[in-house]
Amino acid sequence: MAQVHLENVKKRFGSTQVIHGVSVDIEDGEFIVIVGPSGCGKSTLLRMVGGLESVSEGEVRINNVRVNEKEPMDRDIAMVFQNYALYPHMSVRQNMAYSLKIAKLSKDEIEVKVAEAARMLQLEDYLDRKPKELSGGQRQRVAMGRAIVRKPSVFLFDEPLSNLDAKLRVQMRLEIKELQAKLGITSLYVTHDQVEAMTMADRMIVMNAGFAEQVGTPLDVYEQPQTLFAAQFIGSPSMNILTAQLNGGHATLTNGAVLPVDSALDVAVRVGIRPEHLITDPDGPLHFTVSLAEPLGANTLLHGKLQGSDDAFTANLPGIHRFDAGTETLRFSIDPDNIHLFDAQGGNRLN
Repeated sequence: MAQVHLENVKKRFGSTQVIHGVSVDIEDGEFIVIVGPSGCGKSTLLRMVGGLESVSEGEVRINNVRVNEKEPMDRDIAMVFQNYALYPHMSVRQNMAYSLKIAKLSKDEIEVKVAEAARMLQLEDYLDRKPKELSGGQRQRVAMGRAIVRKPSVFLFDEPLSNLDAKLRVQMRLEIKELQAKLGITSLYVTHDQVEAMTMADRMIVMNAGFAEQVGTPLDVYEQPQTLFAAQFIGSPSMNILTAQLNGGHATLTNGAVLPVDSALDVAVRVGIRPEHLITDPDGPLHFTVSLAEPLGANTLLHGKLQGSDDAFTANLPGIHRFDAGTETLRFSIDPDNIHLFDAQGGNRLN
């Protein structure tokens, strides 16, 4: 087991800086998800912890030992990749046993460790098969088993479920989370899927263009996003963002609608409203014209625009609703506690 500390970690490729001073303390046994869009630096940050990328500036410590100059094999970490990285000519048993063989463990020790991991991952019936004879989910289990047998201090997962179909992804993320909780091994998990991040993380690091926008529990980030980027990236469907002017405890939108807000500031802001927090109200200040309805069974997503505004707007209503596109108008209100206010210039949270 291990604690991992990143202190003002930066990464440069030539004159281009791609990681801009990330600092976070990861506790023993924590499951940390690094989430963000493609190209934001999340995999680079993970690879710096694993020793596959050098650290340009700052410090990486595992169990209070600086590992910046240590080789990956000397960091007591195990990594699970997106493409599984299995040896095609080896059986499942041989793939899982390979690192132990290199470490010169006895044949009996190797057999015990492989059998234990295979039982844990329900791979006992597949030990003599080659990777080409396995499904995608089974190959992912083998890659995890190869990491588990080493009993590392830290697991590193680099988008391990990206190659799986939607149903199998749900199943595998539950299995990974349950397995990590059972083993109690500190884990860093990279994904671009905010649903994976919300359901798996003890805490998440929201990355954007090499910066850590916010570090917190999934509910912290959802309920109290600290930046405009975090607010829009976390949550599905995405948060509605509107331009407004604060004055006297009210936010006046560009279309003239007035919302009550818990703020005494007098400043231009960006107002954030999550689609699921809208309340249908015949007297509500938000006049919404439906242009597309998406019935999803348990709920219906409504897409359209507010009256007098060109900004796209989304509402999420429970149950099934049918509307004629372009002709239906609804009115909504919003609880002031569910209104998020962000600085119009820097995008930082105000309330």
